[in-house]
Amino acid sequence: MKTVGVADTTFARVDMARHAVRALKGRGTGFKVVRRTVPGIKDLPVACRRLFLDDGADLCLALGMPGKAEYDRTCAHEASLGLMFTGVLSAKPIVECFVFESEAAGPKELEELARRRAEEHALNAYALLFRPQDLARHGGEGLRQGFPDVGPVRRGR
Repeated sequence: MKTVGVADTTFARVDMARHAVRALKGRGTGFKVVRRTVPGIKDLPVACRRLFLDDGADLCLALGMPGKAEYDRTCAHEASLGLMFTGVLSAKPIVECFVFESEAAGPKELEELARRRAEEHALNAYALLFRPQDLARHGGEGLRQGFPDVGPVRRGR
C-alpha cells in the first residue's frame, strides 16, 4: 500500500489539506494519507522529510499560503528551494502547492482558489503515483491548477 504525505501550515487562511485529502480519497483506494501540520511555510521541507522517513510516504503534497508582503514571497521561495532539496535527497516527489494571497481579489476568491488548487494538485499527486501515463498524455496542454487552462501553443496562431 502506498502512502501519501500531506504537509500543511497553520499560517494558511484556508484548510487546504482538507480539500486535498478529500480529492485524494475520492480518486480511489490502495493508499493511505498521513498529514503533518506545521506553523509556517518554511517548516514544510522538514515536515515532508519526516513524512518520508518516519511515515514511509511515497510522495508528499506540500500546501502553503504565503501572505501579501514581499517578505512572504521571499519565504515562499526559500521554502520552495527546501522542498526541492528534500525531494532530491529522498529521491521521491514533492508536489508543491502554494497559493499567494495576492493572487485573489478578496477572501471569497482566495478560498475558492485555494480549494481548487489543492484539489487539482492532489489529483496530480495521485497521477504521479498511480497513473503517470495520464500526465504524459496531457504533456504540453497548458493545464493550470486553480485557474482556467491556457491550452497549448499552436503554430500560426
